[in-house]
Amino acid sequence: MVTIGNIQLPEFPLLLAPMEDVSDPPFRAVCKDNGADMMYTEFISSEGLIRDAIKSRKKLDIFEYERPVGIQIFGGDEESLSMAAKIVEVTNPDLLDINFGCPVKKVALKGAGAGVLKDIDLMVRLTSAVVKSTSLPVTVKTRLGWDDNNKNIEEVAERLQDVGIKALAIHGRTRTQMYKGEADWTLIGKVKNNPRIKIPIFGNGDIDSPEKALEYKNRYGVDGVMIGRAAIGYPWIFNEIKNFIQKGEHLPAPTIEDRVAVCRKHLYKSVEWKNPVVGVNEMRRHYANYLKGLPNIKEYRNKLVTLKSVEEIDEVLNEIQQVYAGYTFEKTPIELVNYHEKCPVN
Repeated sequence: MVTIGNIQLPEFPLLLAPMEDVSDPPFRAVCKDNGADMMYTEFISSEGLIRDAIKSRKKLDIFEYERPVGIQIFGGDEESLSMAAKIVEVTNPDLLDINFGCPVKKVALKGAGAGVLKDIDLMVRLTSAVVKSTSLPVTVKTRLGWDDNNKNIEEVAERLQDVGIKALAIHGRTRTQMYKGEADWTLIGKVKNNPRIKIPIFGNGDIDSPEKALEYKNRYGVDGVMIGRAAIGYPWIFNEIKNFIQKGEHLPAPTIEDRVAVCRKHLYKSVEWKNPVVGVNEMRRHYANYLKGLPNIKEYRNKLVTLKSVEEIDEVLNEIQQVYAGYTFEKTPIELVNYHEKCPVN
């Protein structure tokens, strides 16, 4: 069993990564249904919360069925992060996570997200300020370092543990790498196996199959893994990994009925949480991922991204289910979806 503050997670938990414009409550709902052990909100600007920005406040929405769930904030100012932590605590999440990992320019070059990796003393001060401002367990998500010449995650892990964080998630790339190349888990393993480190260490980056999850569990000894892009349009990955680790067997690939049912639930939740117009519009980014692998699906996909009512979309989903009834999906490697410019995996 893995413990984060007062949160009890199963042995080797699977965490849904915070992803901007992706991991909202509708998406989190279908991931929870399919085996995610803990999830996080999209990252939220501390300045936005303090200014009472509507979009930032909306991201604080969490629901009982999601628990345990963490709210993730970012910022580069001690006072702002402290105030944001107090605002977050009122919404009663299970934990508060600080984003020191987002690599995009609009965040990192303004001294927040992965930008803080250039100043470890500042990172420690920011983290300490948050820990002192809340009774919630505080965790951190970060990267190996700013660039290949500054991979300082081993120092970061020790110092952040010393100021009171309860867990650390590490993405196996530097800020300058963005999402290019393969994630390097060697330093993640070194952090985990450092005898000074007592808090849970979660690895993140390129986990796209049950085999890889098991291999990295055994090779690097991490306490659990955090999955981001591989869950977009494929929330089944959580239960597939669990089954493979526990039994050494693959679950059958989700059928067309499974895919349509989950896609439909995601749509309904999206409309319910946002409103019919925004919910329908924002769901458009997900259809291609749910229907990936179906032959000659382009025409249906084009329809889905132009329709404006839930009823019309329902009709097309029903037609897809009928047309592809009995279609056998092959077990192929999951393609990691990229929305890099919007910092999906922070």
